[in-house]
Amino acid sequence: MFFQQRRGDDGTLSYFYGCGGKGFAVAVDVVAGDEEWFMAEARKAAVRISFVIDTHIHADHLSGGRSLAALAEAPYCMHESDEDQVQFPIRGLKDGEILETGNVITQVLHTPGHTPDSLCLLVSDIRRSKAPWFALTGDTLFVGGVGRPDLGGTPEEMAAKLYDSLQQKLLPLPDDLEIFPGHAAGSVCGAGLSGKPSSTIGFEKRWDPYLSMDRMTFMHELTANIPERPAEMARIVASNLGRVA
Repeated sequence: MFFQQRRGDDGTLSYFYGCGGKGFAVAVDVVAGDEEWFMAEARKAAVRISFVIDTHIHADHLSGGRSLAALAEAPYCMHESDEDQVQFPIRGLKDGEILETGNVITQVLHTPGHTPDSLCLLVSDIRRSKAPWFALTGDTLFVGGVGRPDLGGTPEEMAAKLYDSLQQKLLPLPDDLEIFPGHAAGSVCGAGLSGKPSSTIGFEKRWDPYLSMDRMTFMHELTANIPERPAEMARIVASNLGRVA
């Protein structure tokens, strides 16, 4: 199995991983302008990009997912709820679905809260174990923080959904499971983000203050500490939905 994390100047984190032995790869949360980097890495690794996934409709940067999918002749994947939102074809991913790429498998978790369509991805190398090796947590769980709750509904409603996603989908996972989020420090997609680009479920349970709060405290603290909205958010979201040129 190979795995690469790509960091942008604004703290955005993208991922490229897959099965080198059988020649399959997955690209996640690609930033516009980085498409050729992914194509070049695929050529170097002698793999075919089988899936291009966005963990949610991004509000802070233009996605390169759709254009990379076109270049790679691969399906562009988002949560199935986005099929009624976007103006272009996607492969809608279902909660619990398994994507197979050689010896590497990816399980889809629907984790609404940051946005209604937010996904996390559990990745396994079945040569070692069917158990997940790491999780790509998008903007649901960061190192030292959680996603902001004001990008897809009322902050209170989304904070409640985020609490349930964290408590029911992510925190029951093994403590030693590595997590790789969609952003690090420098992003406005959450408060209190660390500059460290990875962690574990167990470490975050112990040190991320949001993960030890009860529901009411979590909702209060999360809605009281919402960062400023991303610059040009309306234009960026519209573009990522395919509603502008």
